[in-house]
Amino acid sequence: MRMAIAAALGAVLLAACGGSGGASGYGAASAAPAAKPTVMTANDAKLGKILVAANGMTLYTFDKDTKDTSNCYDACEKNWPALKASDTLAGQGVSGTLGTTARKDGSKQVTLGGKPLYFYQADQKVGDTLGNGVGGVWHVVVNP
Repeated sequence: MRMAIAAALGAVLLAACGGSGGASGYGAASAAPAAKPTVMTANDAKLGKILVAANGMTLYTFDKDTKDTSNCYDACEKNWPALKASDTLAGQGVSGTLGTTARKDGSKQVTLGGKPLYFYQADQKVGDTLGNGVGGVWHVVVNP
């Protein structure tokens, strides 16, 4: 009789703790949360569909960069911070190929079609595009 009670109690405890790997979530494979895109599209009243980072801030390219190479360091980098990420994921509607390139400090800068992507420090809120055309060499990334 003691063996039967002990076996029954063990089965109840096992089920309560989720030891079977069932619906309780313990030991069961759970779906990983969907990764947030590194780059996505947003609508701008003047420019049309533009690219923004996951934080919603506008992204720019620099005419003095070359394929997979940033030429924006020191004072330039203070005004134009690089979009950095080790992995990239394009949001729905993003045209072009996302990738990364190594910066001098070893960090990875996100690229679109080999063009490094940047923020503009004067853009203070989502929707700002104050860096477009600065010096004739900075441009909002317009998604075709």
